[in-house]
Amino acid sequence: MNNPPSRKKILNPYKNLEGYNCFGCSPNNSLGLRLEFYEEGDFLVCEWEPSQHFSGYKSVLHGGIQATLLDEIASWTIQVKLKTAGVTANMNLRYKKTVFIDRGKILLKARIEKVMKRIAYVETQLFNHENVLCCTGTIKYFIYPEEIAREKLYYPEFGKFFEK
Repeated sequence: MNNPPSRKKILNPYKNLEGYNCFGCSPNNSLGLRLEFYEEGDFLVCEWEPSQHFSGYKSVLHGGIQATLLDEIASWTIQVKLKTAGVTANMNLRYKKTVFIDRGKILLKARIEKVMKRIAYVETQLFNHENVLCCTGTIKYFIYPEEIAREKLYYPEFGKFFEK
């Protein structure tokens, strides 16, 4: 993937944490999605190439995997943009078009829509290989104060998300 000038790679500060095996973002989970993220202005973005074992119907990306992709990028958006961590409270997704797994990379995008008290609303989008919008969602996250996120969710120092 060629990085546009405004795209900044986000490092995975959890990769050396003992017991870390996240289905969405662990680079060591052989069955997982192995997502990597970039910051692009107000958005976090991710390009990802699906494999056959993520299909529902023949050559169609499973809807549950689409939901997982959007939930994962929403979580990372909370961590990078709000400098804390949280847990999913609610997901409201709209599946608009079929996503085929054998036609190339898909693009995920997410940004903070608003924050009300301890609830963050994250707008998410999934585009197919032709950059057609296929799934959208608003994902609500309950967000913790940073100290609690560190204690309960192993949230690292913010600087660990970026190269120095």
